[in-house]
Amino acid sequence: MAYSNFTLEAVRETFQLEAIQAVGIFSETEPIEPSVELTSALAKKVPLAVAIGTEKAKSEMIVADLLVELREHFEHRISLFSGIDFNVDTENDLTGVCDFLVSLSPNQYYLEAPVIILVEAKKDDLIAGLGQCVAEMIAAQRFNAEKGNDIPCVYGATTTGVNWLFLKLEGKRLHIDMSTYMLERCDKILGILASMVSQKA
Repeated sequence: MAYSNFTLEAVRETFQLEAIQAVGIFSETEPIEPSVELTSALAKKVPLAVAIGTEKAKSEMIVADLLVELREHFEHRISLFSGIDFNVDTENDLTGVCDFLVSLSPNQYYLEAPVIILVEAKKDDLIAGLGQCVAEMIAAQRFNAEKGNDIPCVYGATTTGVNWLFLKLEGKRLHIDMSTYMLERCDKILGILASMVSQKA
């Protein structure tokens, strides 16, 4: 089994997580104004990505641009990876490919700890992506610990590109924000992602 085979129920039972669901966990986060370049790019790409309708199109045309903007916001002090193998624990099925992964290391040539954010792009079903995303977050938690960078929280998101759901994993406590954040509030999404990097969420 790989990340993509986990449902939310299965990942909770397998790794004995306490799930805490609440509305607006990230709602108090300060927004970050998107750059003119990002606003212009999204205006061109979002209608096209939505019309194409595939995960690949939404990943390439929407999610990637937002995460590149995040990296720019932190002046390249973080690294961004897309579509990489993240095989952490074969015995516990924590293997597979991550859509997007953000690390606190500025090293862009290979993955270093700590891994802080994992983003899964879904065609149109955010809930279906939760199990996979949480499994990747557990893998990141273990990866960080093995590398001696045991940071307090690992964050995740599932997104259709247009709609975003955010999660936080703190030890065995899984916080799921039941609010859906819309791309129309790109500034809010960027603010939430930045708060994750700064460990202020």
